[in-house]
Amino acid sequence: MRIVIGQGSCGIAAGAEKVKNALEKVNISCDVSITGCIGMCYLEPIVDVYDDENNLTRLVKVGENDAEAIADFVNNGNKEAVSKLIVSDEDNEFLAKQTRIALRNCGVINPDEIEAYIGADGYTALKKAVCEMSPEDVIEVIKTSGLAGRGGAGFPTWFKWNAARQSEGEEKYLICNADEGDPGAFMDRAVIESDPHNLIEGMLIGAYAIGAKHAVVYVRAEYPLAIKRLKRAIKQAEEKGIIGNNIFGTDFSCDFYIKAGAGAFVCGEETALIESLEGHRGMPRLKPPFPAQSGFWRKPSNINNVETFANVGWIINNGGEAFAAMGTEGSKGTKVFAVTGKVKRSGLVEIPMGKTLRDVIFDIGGGMKTDKEFKAVQMGGPSGGCIPADLIDTVIDYKALGATGAIMGSGGMVVMDESTCMVGMAKFFLDFTAKESCGKCIHCRIGTKRMLEMLERITKGEGKEGDIELLEELCYSIKDGALCGLGQTAPNPVLTTIKYFRNEYEAHIKDKKCPAGECSDLIEYRIIEDKCRGCTLCARNCPVDAISGEVKKPHKIDTQKCIKCGKCYTSCKFDAIVRE
Repeated sequence: MRIVIGQGSCGIAAGAEKVKNALEKVNISCDVSITGCIGMCYLEPIVDVYDDENNLTRLVKVGENDAEAIADFVNNGNKEAVSKLIVSDEDNEFLAKQTRIALRNCGVINPDEIEAYIGADGYTALKKAVCEMSPEDVIEVIKTSGLAGRGGAGFPTWFKWNAARQSEGEEKYLICNADEGDPGAFMDRAVIESDPHNLIEGMLIGAYAIGAKHAVVYVRAEYPLAIKRLKRAIKQAEEKGIIGNNIFGTDFSCDFYIKAGAGAFVCGEETALIESLEGHRGMPRLKPPFPAQSGFWRKPSNINNVETFANVGWIINNGGEAFAAMGTEGSKGTKVFAVTGKVKRSGLVEIPMGKTLRDVIFDIGGGMKTDKEFKAVQMGGPSGGCIPADLIDTVIDYKALGATGAIMGSGGMVVMDESTCMVGMAKFFLDFTAKESCGKCIHCRIGTKRMLEMLERITKGEGKEGDIELLEELCYSIKDGALCGLGQTAPNPVLTTIKYFRNEYEAHIKDKKCPAGECSDLIEYRIIEDKCRGCTLCARNCPVDAISGEVKKPHKIDTQKCIKCGKCYTSCKFDAIVRE
C-alpha cells in the first residue's frame, strides 16, 4: 500500500503539511509521498490510499487528528476507521465528468520526482518530436489539432509558431507566460505546482518547432511553491540531458531559466512581459513589429501561456486529430477553468469545448452553495464580462462566449448568486484594472479612473441621471483608443452588467437602493418591535454599540452609529431585524 497527500497550495493552506507530519509520526506500514492539486479544492486536505493492486480510497477533509484512524485502515484493513473521511459518490462526479489533458497528471504523480513523470509517459513526446519529426512536422500536427492560445486571446498556436519559425535569425526565444493575474484564477499555478515536467516538455517541443535555443518561464513571484518545484524539475531534466546540449542525441539544444515577475497584471500582455523580462517597466510596445519578428532583445520570440504548453505533449503523442475531435468547429480540445464563488464544488475543472455553462456550474460544480438562486457568472476575469442566469445554456467556446459580451479569458469562472450586487461587481473589477493600468496611454490611464469614480458614486447613492449613458460612452471610447488588451477589455464588466442588469443601475441611481442589499451606503437595518424578544444577542454582537434596549423589551438601532456590518442581522434568531 501507499499513501499520497495532496500538496498543492490549496492543500497546504488547508493543513496538508500538518496531516503529512502527523502521518509520519504514527506507526504506519507504507511510504507516505506527495502529489499536487487534483482540483477538488473544496475537499482539501486530501489523502489518497492505494492498495497493492493500485485501487484507490480517497479520503477528504482530513485533519491531523485522523492520522491514527488512517494508520488503522492501512495496517489492519479497518475501513470503518476512515468511513467518515471517504469521498462521497456525489463528490466523485466532480472528476468523473471531466476530460483531463492539460491536468492529466495533476494530483496523480509526484511533482518533485522526474521518474514519476517519466513513468507516466513523460518526455516520450519530446523524444518523438526531435528524433522522428521535423520542426515543420510538429507545427503541422499543432495546426491539425486546432490548439488555440489558452491565455485568453485564443490565437492559433501553430500560426504563432510558424511565424517565429520563418523569421530570420539564429537567436530565437520561446517564452512561457505564467504571469497569471486574474482574480480567482489559479489554473497555471496548479499545473506548475502539480506537473512541472509537462510544462517543460511542451516548451521544449515548442522551442524545437520555432528553432529557439533559449526557453524562459515568466512566472509570478507570488507563486513561491510553483517556482520551487519548477526549479527542481529543470535541474532534474538538466541532469538527465533533457535540457541542455544535444537533447536525445540530436543537434537540438536548448537552455531553460525562470524569471520571477513582480506581479503587474499588464505583463499578461506579451510585449509588456517582454519589456519586464528585459529589466524595464512592464509597458506594452506598439505593434507591429510583433514578437515573432522582434521580441525579447529584439530577436524572434514566441509567447504562449502554461495551459497551452501543457497540451502539446499529449497532442504530439496522440495526434492532432485526437485533440481536434473534441470541442466545437471553431474551438478545439479541452479548456481548464478555475471555478470559484457561490458554487458548492469549487476547484479546477477541465472539460471539452462545447459543454455549456450549466454543465460546469450545476452538473460538475454541484450548483449553488446556499439556497439562493444563481444570478450570473463572471467569465474571463477583469477583461471578461458577466453572463446572466437566462444564458446559462451558453456553449463554452470562443465565439459563443464572445457573443454574450464576455470572453473565455484564461479560464476564471466566478459564480454569483442573488446576493451579489452587479454594480458592485463591475466596480470591483474596474478598481482592479484601473490600479493595474501601466499608464502609457491616456484612454486607459484616465478613462478607467473616471469610470471607477462614477461607479463609486453610484454605489454610494450619489448617482445622477445620465450616468449610465456616460458610462457606456466612456466604455466604447476606451475600447477604441487603448493601446493594449488591458485597456481594450477593461470596460467589459461594466458593459455586460449594464446590458443584462440595467435595472440594478437604475435602482441605485433613481431609488437609492441596492436590490442585492450589498452596497453598505444604501442599506439600513431596522428592528421590528413586534418580533423583538429583547434577548440582547444583537446588542452583544454589535461592534460599535449602536443597539440599545432592556432585556426582554424591544431594542432599537441608532442609524447614526451603525456601520452596517450586518452582524446584528445574521445573529438574530427571531427574524426581528430587516435589511432595507
